[in-house]
Amino acid sequence: MEEGQKSCCRYKATPRSPDALRLLQNRLNRMAGQLKGIAKMLEENRYCGDVLTQVAAVESALQSFGYLVLHEHLETCVAEQVRAGDENVMEETLELIKKLK
Repeated sequence: MEEGQKSCCRYKATPRSPDALRLLQNRLNRMAGQLKGIAKMLEENRYCGDVLTQVAAVESALQSFGYLVLHEHLETCVAEQVRAGDENVMEETLELIKKLK
């Protein structure tokens, strides 16, 4: 990689366990289903209040998903980088927490 170029992707040093990966994928699949349901509600000209209730449910599910990933991030990526002496990971983590609201 040439100087000045950034890598497009970073990868975890410790892979997710099969159970953790399955849990996250199941939650994503559920949210995708909810979004498709909202699209169908719009096509059917459903009541706005009902659509908004489903939007709130997806937002809540996504927030919960984010907190699961953050929890894993703290336990693996952050802990490993702190043990390796990388204190910059703390600032990065604070920025990630801010992004989650």
